[in-house]
Amino acid sequence: MKQRWWALLVVLALSAMPRGSAAQGISPQTHDSQGSATGLGQNYPNPFALDTRIPFTIGDYPACSDPGRQYRVSLRVYNLLSQLVAIPTLEAGVAGPGGEPLDNVLLTCNQFVGYWNGNFLNRDEQIPRGVYLYRLEVDGRPYVKKMFKK
Repeated sequence: MKQRWWALLVVLALSAMPRGSAAQGISPQTHDSQGSATGLGQNYPNPFALDTRIPFTIGDYPACSDPGRQYRVSLRVYNLLSQLVAIPTLEAGVAGPGGEPLDNVLLTCNQFVGYWNGNFLNRDEQIPRGVYLYRLEVDGRPYVKKMFKK
């Protein structure tokens, strides 16, 4: 009986996820009331074995009509029971040195990549295989996608 409930939970969680043709790149951008656009990309590799990267765009990049504006950004990984599993870090690159946990940080208009080593939050052990959800929150607005651990 417990396995049936688990299977039902997985089916419900997967059916609630948005579907679209942009499964491999940055998701279609959404515009807020101030005209800025944000997009969340599909993690790669997907499925992943050890670590993964999560691309996302903040603001109306590449136009960046207000380059000085800062957005409050968080990126988190959850299991299907909505339990926090990890907080990825900002990967080094165009936006700066990286390595900073993407938890309530201020970022400007640009493209970014979050890096996650596949470990549980604050532990040195890999997560088990399965389906996970990652959630980008930009100025309080959520964007969610799923990923697979093999």
